[in-house]
Amino acid sequence: MPTETDVVVIGGGSTGCGIARDLAMRGVDVTLVEKGNLTHGTTGRMHGLLHSGGRYAVSDQKSARECIEENRVLRDIASHCVELTGGYFVQMADDPDEYFEEKLAGCRACDIPAEVVDRETLLREEPYLSPDVRRAIRVPDGAVDPFRLCVANAASAEEFGGRVETHAAVTDVLVEDGEVVGVEVTHDAGPAKHGEGEGVEEIHADHVVNATGAWAGRLGAMAGVDVEVRPSKGAMVVMNCRQVDKVVNRCRPKGDADIVVPHETTVILGTTDEEVEDPEDYPEEQWEVDLLVDELAQLVPVLADSRTVRSFWGVRPLYEPPGTGTADPTDITRDFFLLDHDEHDDLPGMTSIVGGKFTTYRMMAESISDHVCAKLGVDARCRTAEVPLPGSDDFSVLRDYMEEFGLRSPVGRRSVQRLGSRADEVLRTEEANPVVCACEAVTRAELRDAISQSGPDLNAARIRTRASMGNCQGGFCAHRMAFELHPDYEEPTVTAAFDDLYAERYKGVRHALWGEQLSQAMLTHALHGATMNRDGDPARNDGVDFAAFDGGQRGD
Repeated sequence: MPTETDVVVIGGGSTGCGIARDLAMRGVDVTLVEKGNLTHGTTGRMHGLLHSGGRYAVSDQKSARECIEENRVLRDIASHCVELTGGYFVQMADDPDEYFEEKLAGCRACDIPAEVVDRETLLREEPYLSPDVRRAIRVPDGAVDPFRLCVANAASAEEFGGRVETHAAVTDVLVEDGEVVGVEVTHDAGPAKHGEGEGVEEIHADHVVNATGAWAGRLGAMAGVDVEVRPSKGAMVVMNCRQVDKVVNRCRPKGDADIVVPHETTVILGTTDEEVEDPEDYPEEQWEVDLLVDELAQLVPVLADSRTVRSFWGVRPLYEPPGTGTADPTDITRDFFLLDHDEHDDLPGMTSIVGGKFTTYRMMAESISDHVCAKLGVDARCRTAEVPLPGSDDFSVLRDYMEEFGLRSPVGRRSVQRLGSRADEVLRTEEANPVVCACEAVTRAELRDAISQSGPDLNAARIRTRASMGNCQGGFCAHRMAFELHPDYEEPTVTAAFDDLYAERYKGVRHALWGEQLSQAMLTHALHGATMNRDGDPARNDGVDFAAFDGGQRGD
């Protein structure tokens, strides 16, 4: 029998999770389906910038105004996901004065707080900047954890009665008598939180929302409609420590490699911009990593000698309205568009939302939720800008937890920053609570809390806690994380989860294997290969009499 719901939302990124939360809060019966973990697509592959709008204050002022408006909202409703770093647009010696003045005027025209900072103040606040800096514009940029934010939205959707299905790939859009009536999904076995296990499920709905971002064209094709998304690939690099404490932008006309975003214990260098045909099948090229490090080392020279921990690529879901004919993807607006396929394609029952930015996800969700509620005849207003997300509802818990919970600084502070108002609930335990991931200061209690929500999928636990996302990239903590699955899960499940986590970590390391990072990767390989036989070397399984060593005898 098919499952019945009011609305199916396809896509577990920031927009999809935001839509599910918004609709659930309005009393709509909503089901979200995502083919992987939450943040599987573009959301999990961004540089963590909470935009002030300054980047668009010259080229796209509508997007700039939307960004500063939502910047202020997210500081209130998602305080445990946001770090108020502040940001600079830095002018170097050879950067044009005209553009600096245009950027300053654009910020003020868009109601973005902006002030000029002189060279001496700039270098005092950010001493690793190049001595060739001239001045900067200070703006309220910030850093945001996209993983934590998506999980919080999904959790809120469930609290209000919504259903969230991960590892549930849409394999067909169901069309009957010229109208979309639902979707067919295939559940993976194991990791899905509420899934039916392995198998196919039909979900019938009054309306389907396509919130798949760069994949919107693929989903539209299943229903027989064209959604002209122009995917744009961007490369990013994670460095070994936090070389700057504020978001640092190069104040010059658009170009690659012009931003450094501090994030937790690292900085992320970004980005490139190259149009691709397929959001999943595109080249990951070494030159992009080299370009980011080399270009941004002109702005922050210490980056040239710093260790590159990891690189990754994301695909922006750019949308160009028909007839605009923009040749360069960097000229396409970062605004979002709502496509009612009844109006566009004479296909009722489905709406797509495309374009936009992570910072404006909540505004996008409100817009399409208003649209869907009007279609369904639901008279309920949006409250997502007023009601804090789980974890941000009572942030007074950000006090000194170190003594109360027996956690050494900075472990207690980091845990509370991640957990927000849930810190009491998670960390107050009578059991021993050692640190499992030293790089990111993740304790056993926090990891077990994540596992209780995500099941044996260690990559899902990683998204919730940041465990294995630090300098060692799982080298010293992946096996400890896997151990926490025992005894609730049997050995094959634990081994598969361990393998998946380790493979995901290596995927981002493989483009940064030089210098100290090559040594780190070899150390990780040696640890996992030699001590746990992770490389499957038969020499360590066959022909060795381990009992002889255990018995204290000398081997031949």
